[in-house]
Amino acid sequence: MFKFFANIFGYVLNFVYNIVNNYGLAIIIFTILLRLILLPINLKQQKTMKKTAKLQEKLKELQDKYSNDPVRFNEEVRNLYTEENMNPFSGCLGSILQIVIVVAMFILVSNPLTYMKHISNETLYGKDNKGGYKAELEDSNVNYTEIAMIKQLGNKHKDINLNMNFLGLDLGDIPTKDYSNPKVFIIPILYVITSIVSMKITTSLTSKRNKKEEVISSEANEKLKNEEKLIKVENNKDEMDAMESMNKTMSYMMPIMTVSIALIAPLGLALYWFISNLLMILERLIVDKTVKE
Repeated sequence: MFKFFANIFGYVLNFVYNIVNNYGLAIIIFTILLRLILLPINLKQQKTMKKTAKLQEKLKELQDKYSNDPVRFNEEVRNLYTEENMNPFSGCLGSILQIVIVVAMFILVSNPLTYMKHISNETLYGKDNKGGYKAELEDSNVNYTEIAMIKQLGNKHKDINLNMNFLGLDLGDIPTKDYSNPKVFIIPILYVITSIVSMKITTSLTSKRNKKEEVISSEANEKLKNEEKLIKVENNKDEMDAMESMNKTMSYMMPIMTVSIALIAPLGLALYWFISNLLMILERLIVDKTVKE
């Protein structure tokens, strides 16, 4: 499945590259196109998140009302989602797509001749790993990667020549393989910065929604006279806080994972993630202002 998407992305990226004749610029345009294609899904996910936040108070009430009857509680929760026309698993689609795109893009930028230029393995490596472009490399036993072929043989063979120079950076460079060159860390650092900004914005927007819920919850608590019910509400709040803490932890895991991948992949991948982050930040700000809760 990952290779299928890498192949599809490669056709689009190659089409754009043939127009602009620059790998970096092609990745930027490709990223914009991909975000536009995914925009309806992202908008739906944002709306679902906001709608889910509004349902939390109702879910708390159900949990309090049926705390001693889990079967009835689950039934009422299903009824609530049905009434609100919501699928509790709808948010999973965005996460699955994100993972698929991450892996597909890693495959694509690591093997641009196979998935972007669509050159056969026989042409690249020859039959039984003999002949082909691999045989022309300075050290065919070690530098067998497609990036090495582009760097060493691109000037001799037009079909494997890719203009990877972008603002003085070689997008075929891999940070962990060239510590002596500080320029290879520029794009990964920019990606890290935008990831932090994105998380801050997400946390800020979530905090605003939580404050609204706390005000509503406080007003409801003042009306409760039964001490036992108050204890249950506090227990529910503790459970929600624990879930929120877990969600925050998960929100940090994805950037850490992608940064780790970016350090062992060609810089083209970090450029894609950096531009994608910028667009995602803009998208979240616009959605928060325009989408009604």
